[in-house]
Amino acid sequence: MPKARSIRDARYNAKATKHYSFKLHNRTDAALIERLEAVGNVNGYIRRLIREDIERNPIPEAKNEREPSEEE
Repeated sequence: MPKARSIRDARYNAKATKHYSFKLHNRTDAALIERLEAVGNVNGYIRRLIREDIERNPIPEAKNEREPSEEE
C-alpha cells in the first residue's frame, strides 16, 4: 500500500507542482541566510514577498505573436 501511495503522489507532484531551489553563499549572502533562518516558514515568506512584488510591479502579458518587422 505505501508503495502505491508514493507512486500516486509522485505522479500528482509531477503534474501539479514546480520545484525551485537556489544556493546562497555563506559569506556574500549572510544577511539573506540570517533572515531566512529567522522566519518560521521560509516557503510562505518567499511566496508572500513574490506576491507583494507582483502587486507592486505587475509583469505585462507576453505577446504570443511576434511583431512584424518593417522588412516584412
